[in-house]
Amino acid sequence: MQNTVTPTHCPYCALQCGMNLTPAADGTVGVSERADFPVNRGALCGKGRTAPAVLSAAVRLTSPLVRSADGTLVPASWTEALDRVADGLARTRDAHGADAVGVFGGGGLTNEKAYALGKFARVVLGTSQIDYNGRFCMSSAAAAGGRAFGLDRGLPFPLEDIPRTGCVILVGSNPAETMPPALRYFTELKENGGTLIVVDPRRTRTAEQADLHLAPRPGTDLALALGLLHLVVAEGRTDEEYIRERTTGWEETRAAAMAHWPEHVERITGVSVPQLREAVRLFCAPEAAMVLTARGPEQQAKGTDTVGAWINLCLATGRAGRPLSGYGCLTGQGNGQGGREHGQKADQLPGYRKLTDPAARAHVAGVWGVDPDSLPGPGRSAYELLDALGTDIRSLLLMGSNPVVSAPRAAHVEERIRALDFLAVCDVVLSETAALADVVLPVTQWAEETGTTTNLEGRVLLRRRAVRPPDGVRSDLEVLHELAARLGRGTVAEKGFPTDPEEVFEELRRASAGGPADYSGITYRRLAEENGVFWPCPAPQAAEGADGAGVHPGTPRLFLDRFATEDGRARFTPVAHRPIAEEPDEEYPVLLTTGRVVAQYQSGAQTRRVDELNAAAPGPFVELHPRLAQRLGVADGDPVAVVSRRGRAVAPGRITTAIRPDTVFMPFHWPGEGRANTLTNPALDPTSRMPEFKACAVRVEAVRP
Repeated sequence: MQNTVTPTHCPYCALQCGMNLTPAADGTVGVSERADFPVNRGALCGKGRTAPAVLSAAVRLTSPLVRSADGTLVPASWTEALDRVADGLARTRDAHGADAVGVFGGGGLTNEKAYALGKFARVVLGTSQIDYNGRFCMSSAAAAGGRAFGLDRGLPFPLEDIPRTGCVILVGSNPAETMPPALRYFTELKENGGTLIVVDPRRTRTAEQADLHLAPRPGTDLALALGLLHLVVAEGRTDEEYIRERTTGWEETRAAAMAHWPEHVERITGVSVPQLREAVRLFCAPEAAMVLTARGPEQQAKGTDTVGAWINLCLATGRAGRPLSGYGCLTGQGNGQGGREHGQKADQLPGYRKLTDPAARAHVAGVWGVDPDSLPGPGRSAYELLDALGTDIRSLLLMGSNPVVSAPRAAHVEERIRALDFLAVCDVVLSETAALADVVLPVTQWAEETGTTTNLEGRVLLRRRAVRPPDGVRSDLEVLHELAARLGRGTVAEKGFPTDPEEVFEELRRASAGGPADYSGITYRRLAEENGVFWPCPAPQAAEGADGAGVHPGTPRLFLDRFATEDGRARFTPVAHRPIAEEPDEEYPVLLTTGRVVAQYQSGAQTRRVDELNAAAPGPFVELHPRLAQRLGVADGDPVAVVSRRGRAVAPGRITTAIRPDTVFMPFHWPGEGRANTLTNPALDPTSRMPEFKACAVRVEAVRP
């Protein structure tokens, strides 16, 4: 395999950048540009360039580990480890019922692994208690998009459309740090004469590129969107013909917006009335425009309504379902899109089918060879599942997630994990969560396995195996196959969990056929030949001829003819501003917001093992305004404590005018005393069940020697 160049994709964010991998004789793996892939066109960030470092046996797991009698994790054979996992899950199921066993997945799992994990939970374990960390990513956007358009796909158009539109409002997103190769699309937008409006409480590297930066108080994005819609109506900028022909629910939505007049919104958000008017002017002036949201407005206890308000702005101005216009969400995790489409989310079956839909249950049960009535109903959402550990849920199988660092109210979640009767973790490295497990199973990672992912555009991609995994490492599909054989009853469990990813994908195609996320017309061959295929892509209605007749081309752009609702119309939803779940008070007078830095990713379990990335971002920090620093009597670099009702975190202060005086910012990539998620509030959105990561009340204290 040495000196063989393999075209594949980065393991990190939802861009899924194309790259070439070349193994060398010394065991290292070289990364080079892959200019043919249209998303990143050869560009890679530091995380992508250094991704092969985690392939090293020096930093990753290469043997199963089991908890010994003295409480330490020690190496074990695969037979012993798998037997222990099967026994631990079976004992809980037999003693307390199927729903006492939980399954927690990850947004980095391939489509094949996400599909197999959901099937394993429902068919082999018989549990309803399955969800995944993608619930913490874009669930609010998914709920709002489904409510408005009848279908959720992160971007309903390819990234290449962004430079060709007239204006983009980018809400709560910092691609300069979270997905740097995507920044070129916004740079090209401006080069083409378009305008960029960035909504963010911080003056980020992305905000510095904007024509207009709006810096609202954290948790007030909903009021901001309503204020802009009020002005659109008041200034006569609505597209009445579009509203009449392509939408429903406008009258109620207009009435709700008119209750949010500019001066009122200014008092709530801190964004001045002249800035509000300028934003409306820039957005409405060109023929085409877009609104793109990310975690900022979504990770709130009112995230669904907040995203819905931005969608309402698009609909009122005729900016959805038209060329170069629309609402889109910039998905965060590598397979955050595909991960929820195929069954590891608590309420969904493969193909983005609803678990409560009898027809959906019948279709998927038919593919799986089981009785539809045997499939459990919807279970708990991610945080609710974690909160129930050690009480209602006694054992947990966890794949590709690190909630000890990434979950809100993380100290409490860690306590709940420690209270489990049994925990099994499948991971590449010994994460903070894996370190608490009874059994740790070392599994293959991106460059060591073939599989598909679905990027933020809805483009299904083929990630190819480039190197052999170390001895002692198996794939997640092999793990599920072995556990199904030990735990299952009948032929479905024995034969229904193939280890070959293409065989799993062929079953996924059948399971998704006819569903909202229809992959049935996609094959590994097409993915290799076409650089990805956009879903929905139904199977051909006629046999494929020599000229390719009958093959569906995929759907790069959604909603141009009709929306995915029963009547083909988009739905306005009236919403009103409400405060965050935990407003500042005398005891906790400051707002905390959280986010990412360019050199680390998610919980940092992998990137913190890369020397180059650690040199660029060695640890946590607290970003605070000079006025707050002066009140505290701290200088740049001094340790400061941030305290919420849930705990205390300590990190060096970073003094900057790029943040509001009433707000502090912490990145969430680190464990220990600087763990930002010790502080965050698990208050949940009533629809999406998204926790309120982005705003909670804290006090900030100087740490004296």
